[in-house]
Amino acid sequence: MAINGKLNIIAEKINDSVPSTHELFEKGDMQAIINLAKEQAEGSTYIDVNIGPRDPKLMEDLIIAIQSLVTVPLSIDTPSPAIAERALKVYDPKKAGGKKPLLNSISLGRLEMFELLKIQPFKAILMSSERSVNGENTPNCVAEDVLEAAKQMYEHAKKHGLTNDDMIFDPTIAPIGSDYQGLTKMTLNGIGLIGQTALFKGCHMSVGLSNFTVQIPSKTKSGALVKTPLENAFLTLAVPRGLDYCVGSTKKKYEFLTNEHPAMQTLNDVLAREGFDIITRVQEFYNN
Repeated sequence: MAINGKLNIIAEKINDSVPSTHELFEKGDMQAIINLAKEQAEGSTYIDVNIGPRDPKLMEDLIIAIQSLVTVPLSIDTPSPAIAERALKVYDPKKAGGKKPLLNSISLGRLEMFELLKIQPFKAILMSSERSVNGENTPNCVAEDVLEAAKQMYEHAKKHGLTNDDMIFDPTIAPIGSDYQGLTKMTLNGIGLIGQTALFKGCHMSVGLSNFTVQIPSKTKSGALVKTPLENAFLTLAVPRGLDYCVGSTKKKYEFLTNEHPAMQTLNDVLAREGFDIITRVQEFYNN
């Protein structure tokens, strides 16, 4: 079943961590990078732009060049305040149908990024993977931790004038192929708790969906797809709980799966297991 309008895609290709894109950055092939924006314009709500640890001037030039060709709003993806500042100073909402840029992302360890709102308004991905406990930033272990982390980030965002619609919470997503800690269960249940909490009405949630299937094969031994079905299994459970964004591919067919689908059966089994039994179950799926 198609997801149809329930999921907003933040197109992922213009990212230095993508090997083929990293190569383009290393070559200085700006035109090819800009072409990636054009290729992803259809089907995306935002186009992610991540230049890695490069000269902030490159981000400035890239934002200007992309906005001269596409009208999709951009996601400024960097942990660097200097890079984000250069991007926000040149981003033109008028060239994106009046839509604000998205800042990806702000965490408890980077609260100074909120000061960039002085340059221009933006929406923000708010990392909810850790919370402050007795003054120490502490990784989440269970769904209730995710909820507390989101509440803490919500308070910081509100103090800086963000509306609920400006906030996109990211509880993070663990690679399922190595998830012996049960973090997939934590994330899904955490999404559910945020989605059920009145405080967050009108807010949004996102994950970096491709991270879910890193370090596992693309196909089974019999030639069937592995990654997209597992990502779809995650979406089948996450979207009804409130997930409405993901950093993902505009080329993939994201859809809800039936309970009988092998990937759905795998994920349900993963959620019911603990420790290395989780890893074994995922291996059974892709070794089929």
